Amino acid sequence: MKRNVVVADVVNLILVVWLFVSPWIVGFTDVTPAAWVAWLSAIAIGIISIAALSAFAEWEEWINLLLGIWVSISPWVVVHIRGHERPTVVLFFTGLAVAFIAAIDLWLSHRTSPRLAA
Repeated sequence: MKRNVVVADVVNLILVVWLFVSPWIVGFTDVTPAAWVAWLSAIAIGIISIAALSAFAEWEEWINLLLGIWVSISPWVVVHIRGHERPTVVLFFTGLAVAFIAAIDLWLSHRTSPRLAA
């Protein structure tokens, strides 16, 4: 297992914990749709990240990329939380971070190693 893959999945797990507890910490449990998006998305990303830690597969990173994009756009697609800046900021930037990490991981897995001339 490559070191960058492990680091990416550990960072994703840290983001999962943040996403799950953010409704309480930031204070948007009263914005029910946003809180449920945070909780359910954190569980889904956590399951995929744990699976990726046990055995890397490219599909896990693609799913995390899609989940990250989903979390980022969810304030505008599903939640419709006008006037609630805190959940919008948390969901947008946390989702962006998850998607970015997955994209970097995918890029690193497809990057070809430089060949040494003999």
